[in-house]
Amino acid sequence: MPRMIFVNLPVADLAASIAFYEALGFRNNPHFSDATAACMVWSEAIHVMLLTHDKWRTFTTRPIPPASSSEVLLAISLDDREAVDALNATAAANGGTGDINPAQDHGFMYSRALADLDGHVWEAFWMDPAAVPAD
Repeated sequence: MPRMIFVNLPVADLAASIAFYEALGFRNNPHFSDATAACMVWSEAIHVMLLTHDKWRTFTTRPIPPASSSEVLLAISLDDREAVDALNATAAANGGTGDINPAQDHGFMYSRALADLDGHVWEAFWMDPAAVPAD
């Protein structure tokens, strides 16, 4: 079995969050989804588990951070700069927040951060490894 990552995120409105992530290009895997959780697939190796607050609390007693705070920034790679811009615009058009942090353009790498409906921060980026400056 290949190594995979399942990012678990607490969400206030599961149906709205599913719609948001589908708009970004994630696909719902119904085999691992129910009324309390949705498995949203980004790639064969990357899955995001959207969990209702009640479901989240079955995994931890730690408090759910408010949408105005950041506990983690999740970065996902895209094919080009235009795809980074498009994902940011799609997030903003579907209830999220585009450019939650300033865009970064280093020539060989370009990124823009967005927040989902619950304030979870994602950084979409494109990088040209051949253009990375040598030390």
